[in-house]
Amino acid sequence: MPIAPRPTHLAQPRRAALRQLLLAGGVLALVAGPAAAWPDKPVRIVVTFAAGGASDIVARTISEPLAKALGQPVVVDNKPGAGGTIGGAEVVRSAPDGYTLMLSNSTPLSIGPFTVPKPPYDPVKQFTYIGQISQGSYIAVTRPDHPSKDLKEWVTWAKANPGRVNFASGGAGTSTHLNGELMNQATGLDVTHVPYKGSAPAVQDLIGGQTQLLIDAGTVLLPQVKGGKLKALAVTGPKRDPQLPDVPTVRELGLGAMESVGFQGLVGPAGMPKEVVDRLAAELAKVLAQPEIKAKFATAGAEVHSQGPAAFAGFVKADNEKWAKLIRERKLELD
Repeated sequence: MPIAPRPTHLAQPRRAALRQLLLAGGVLALVAGPAAAWPDKPVRIVVTFAAGGASDIVARTISEPLAKALGQPVVVDNKPGAGGTIGGAEVVRSAPDGYTLMLSNSTPLSIGPFTVPKPPYDPVKQFTYIGQISQGSYIAVTRPDHPSKDLKEWVTWAKANPGRVNFASGGAGTSTHLNGELMNQATGLDVTHVPYKGSAPAVQDLIGGQTQLLIDAGTVLLPQVKGGKLKALAVTGPKRDPQLPDVPTVRELGLGAMESVGFQGLVGPAGMPKEVVDRLAAELAKVLAQPEIKAKFATAGAEVHSQGPAAFAGFVKADNEKWAKLIRERKLELD
């Protein structure tokens, strides 16, 4: 019995469909391949302030254990200037491939973009939020020989010396600047702002007597306070710092309008692959759960405050609204 020929009119569409499926698979492999292999080279963490500041300390604390977890070097790259927005703008322009990240505090994300007429980026839309790292009070400090024993007394002293008092900051448009302006607003003072290029030189000039006050992170100030080079007048958080149990909160001193907390977190450019973000967030959370890392943060005056991408993004959005309001009210737009 003769064998009937195969229906080539049916086989052709099948072969075409198979070719399309294989092509689609190849495209998917090309898209997913780099993310699946991530990381296959060093990862860079941009720090938007000079070496020695709070962000730099945090970045160097997590970089080594994060490198071990990822199996690639994690390089800290300091890019200071313009309230952290120079480094922030560089990260925004970088490829969203997971190899350029930013260790940020509130300044580049919640403050800096709102202090210039033309913001260099949208801090909510142009970053991928990976995870919050820490949270902690700022500390108001002065020289040990200052007559004030706490911040309330310092405010009284400043009011008795109009035009002769100033406060230092790590730069115009930084969190240290905004905390000083928050003090001015809350107390009715008009203390002159003296900006520096980073926290380290601001601390040195305060110790040297060129300025009278600095409100900065515990990671920067605790060693100076414990070493007797500076005197802590108050902490700005809702509770006392375990490292400084005898130092009152601003709320205890009747200065509750000065209450604020600083944070550190990890972000990248907008559009990073979800699998890379998930891997980074998971490894970061594991690093922050290590007892020795928690101890390092506590010793430095910060508290590990691990939050995932969505929670961290929501926290920053709320922080943006707070500082943007102060910037508008104080008319702090910078050129």
